[in-house]
Amino acid sequence: MLRGMRKASSNWLGKTIMAVVMGVLIVSFGIWGIADIFKNFGQSRLATVGSTEISINEFRQLYNDKLQQVGRQFGRPLTADQARAFGFDRQVLQQTIAEAALDEQARRLGLGQSDAETQRMIFNDPNFKGVNGNFDPNRFQAVIRQFGYSEPRYVADQRRVSLRRQIAGTISAGLAPPKTMIEALSRFQNEQRSIEYVKLDAAQAGTIDPPSPETLAGYFDDHKLQFRAPEYRKIAFVAITPEEIGKWSEVSDEDAKKLFEQRRDRLGTPEKREVSQIVFPNAEEAATARSRIASGTSFEDLAKERGLSASDINLGMVAKSGIIDSAIADAAFALPSGEVSQPVPGQFGVAIVKIGKIEPGVEPSYESVAANLKKEIAAERARKLVGELRDKMEDERGGGASVIEAAQKLKLAAVTIEAVDRSGRQPNGQPVANIPRGLDVVSQAFNSDVGVDNDPISFNGGYVWYDVVGITPSRERSLEEVKDQVETRWRDDQIMSRLKAKATDMVQKLDQGGKLADEAAANGLKVETAASFRRDASPPGLPTSVVSAAFRTAKDGAGQAQGSGASEWIVFRVTDITVPPVDLASEDMKKLKETLERGLTDEQVAQYVTKLESDIGTSVNQAALAQVTGANN
Repeated sequence: MLRGMRKASSNWLGKTIMAVVMGVLIVSFGIWGIADIFKNFGQSRLATVGSTEISINEFRQLYNDKLQQVGRQFGRPLTADQARAFGFDRQVLQQTIAEAALDEQARRLGLGQSDAETQRMIFNDPNFKGVNGNFDPNRFQAVIRQFGYSEPRYVADQRRVSLRRQIAGTISAGLAPPKTMIEALSRFQNEQRSIEYVKLDAAQAGTIDPPSPETLAGYFDDHKLQFRAPEYRKIAFVAITPEEIGKWSEVSDEDAKKLFEQRRDRLGTPEKREVSQIVFPNAEEAATARSRIASGTSFEDLAKERGLSASDINLGMVAKSGIIDSAIADAAFALPSGEVSQPVPGQFGVAIVKIGKIEPGVEPSYESVAANLKKEIAAERARKLVGELRDKMEDERGGGASVIEAAQKLKLAAVTIEAVDRSGRQPNGQPVANIPRGLDVVSQAFNSDVGVDNDPISFNGGYVWYDVVGITPSRERSLEEVKDQVETRWRDDQIMSRLKAKATDMVQKLDQGGKLADEAAANGLKVETAASFRRDASPPGLPTSVVSAAFRTAKDGAGQAQGSGASEWIVFRVTDITVPPVDLASEDMKKLKETLERGLTDEQVAQYVTKLESDIGTSVNQAALAQVTGANN
């Protein structure tokens, strides 16, 4: 409708009509007052936590950002239906409300953090460090843009996170898991079982005759939902990202070589040396020691005399930049292998340095890195164009142009997907190939409709605009359309039913005193074994269903479980159960204790936040939540 209004008002006649309409509205407000327009004002809020309001747009942006992050981790977009099935919508809502409650409490307690401390935290974040180990501003900007942050928004977010941690740290201070809990969990995790087993496959199911037409039709009628054609949508989208725009840019060798020269030291592998040093309190002792080495005393013997072990004097294989003291570094990298330096005044005393093995550095050629450098330069130049193209795209969209029309006018490459279902697959069952990895445009399109002017999606430091061009509703398929699929599914069900019945019969015989070897011989099967596996193990050839079933079965007891496919069933007998003794001093127990401490901390903080939300007061606009997460589509 908005796009139609924009088109209608693009000529003189339309503008005249719109002016008259707006005049009537203004007059009506003058007569009746404007109070009515505020009746639904609160509907822009999705939730309220104390005095903090979470707007619909704010939560939508946060929810979509989180959804895209999960999509990038999965390697494919997550649809709105899948997200709700996983409970992702509720998780994000609960997290958002919990964070707002902690922020509200931080304000009430008067907590704060200086700009200098926030800057220190960001500078020390390893995610933002370059190849030289220092904070890299370009990497910082690239990483936060990838996750949809501007610099002010990220800095403000990190300050809030720090204050939340202060509160959480106070609440959880001093928590420790009891010894009984550690021992019980250790026994549960480290218990080991051994089994012997046989695999039943399609051969043990016997011959399965083809189904009659009546049987197949009856099976199809009972399972129509499994063969229903999903809803498909035709989608058009255009991406304006540094990477996409960078493809159009041509970077000269001259520009790439300039960057190569600037980064020559970082692009290659630096020379490394095995460096040992002995530090003396003054120059006299260092000179005496050096003269003794010249007289035949070994560097190692000199170290032993001073009570130093090999680990005390050996710095290992290090690059020059890895030695903190620049004077020591200069001396170490000026000596040949096997040589000992003269006394070197350093930051921590006077040292003598010995050089062991030397690994030469590798300096890359320009040709080996030229392609990556040009791509980086092109992307950096493109970042400056993203904002300009975004504004132009918004202007075109504001004027009523579709995504394809706007892309054509701006000479951008629009992508059209003729038909895609919610899972990102085409009618032939294959995944859509021309959607950039991590772009959640499919689920966004299924939350929209034809003719809707959608907000752009933040993606890879840029934006993606999309339109739903057409919708093909879900429908029931006829038996003729899917006959082969129905027959295959019917046959698989028959095989599984027979194998399960045969396995049940074998387990009954084993429970009555029979031997697995005898049952295997009678059925032409091979007895296999899996020894000393834990609950979280994945023994070769055994699916997790069998491992889980084995831990539900007593020693010498028999059990069964489905194998790795529809035509495999496994019968087993538990031959041994071992519970290793608990060693509270072991590294595994220390890690287990740390895990339990984190769990107790999370539980304590969660209870505190729940009480905090209750005391502060929390309300959620369920209709707005359904709108944002697509639950009402």
